[in-house]
Amino acid sequence: MDFRYSEEQLALQDTLQRFISREYDFQHRRSLARSPLGFSAEAWNRYSELGLLALPFPEEFGGLGGNAVDIMVVMEQIGQGLLLEPYVSTVALCGGLIRDAASESIRKTLLPQIAAGKLQIALAAYEAAGRYDLAHVASSGVRSSGGWTLSGRKSVVLDGPSADCFLVSARSSGNVTDADGISLFLVPRDAPGLTIFEYPTQSGGRAADLQLAGVAVDHDALICMPGRALGTIERAVDSAIAALCAEALGIVTALNQATLNYLKTRKQFGVPIGAFQALQHRMAEMFIAAEQIRSMAIIAAVHADIGDVAKRRRAISGAKAYIGQAARFVGQQAVQLHGAMGVVDDLIVSHYFKRLTMIDLSLGDADFHLARFSDSLGVED
Repeated sequence: MDFRYSEEQLALQDTLQRFISREYDFQHRRSLARSPLGFSAEAWNRYSELGLLALPFPEEFGGLGGNAVDIMVVMEQIGQGLLLEPYVSTVALCGGLIRDAASESIRKTLLPQIAAGKLQIALAAYEAAGRYDLAHVASSGVRSSGGWTLSGRKSVVLDGPSADCFLVSARSSGNVTDADGISLFLVPRDAPGLTIFEYPTQSGGRAADLQLAGVAVDHDALICMPGRALGTIERAVDSAIAALCAEALGIVTALNQATLNYLKTRKQFGVPIGAFQALQHRMAEMFIAAEQIRSMAIIAAVHADIGDVAKRRRAISGAKAYIGQAARFVGQQAVQLHGAMGVVDDLIVSHYFKRLTMIDLSLGDADFHLARFSDSLGVED
């Protein structure tokens, strides 16, 4: 099988590389991370002009009909540039969920707005007591004559501070950990009874906790069949995990290049430290790890769009667990080979390392996915 990018994908990659080098250098990124919004609204509009926000959506909804490998091309460059915009949460995660599960009318309304850069959405599906378990939903959704009433609390909503609306999971029937009985609702940011608690993440992004106190939504706010949303949410999260794997690939590629350049220029005892054999061996191990990460990211992207749930889950969890461990190795080596400079805020290496840490912890860490992969080995394909 040929895993090389197509000419169109390479052209997209080249366009993104030029944009990052011209308009999104490291110092600009640092200033954006400290800004009230936390990212660049101008860059978000630029992504729309380039077609990035429309990439995975069907053409009848203003999209380009791309797949998970196309998203991988974009996310690899987002990783190299350490871009802060909410691409994963709005496009890969929530956009993909709406594309796959929402009604025709909702798709016609929301997907063109996402593609045009006019709408940002965040997924509120995790709760503190459930950690990474999407089936652990204590928040309630009670049907009323006018629609639904939502109550509860959602934790670590990635990119929640800038979202125009949220996809909120709530239990309409069953017990707290039941797979059945979970429904999904579209809740606008300004809904009465919704309180947003914002905070920064370690890598410069933003997240939020949501408090829902009797939030009333219309019947039209329901996404998917009532009580049947878990499988749809899991599929969207798997697609987002594949995107994060590609972002990690972009980061380790950039980290290796930055480290190699440092070894060639930093001198000790009158010679570049890259001349020392021990450091050459460590650099070689970092490049081997990067190639292994690339292979696992490809596996995740190829399996993200398949309908076989068990096969998809096994491939995605295997990739996320492996990349979490391998990326940590590359990040730690890069920091150590830079010496004290490796943890200085003025050097991009420390920011790459922080982002790799956040990727590992997002949507299930290495331990969680290793356990899920292990559990899947006893399941028949």
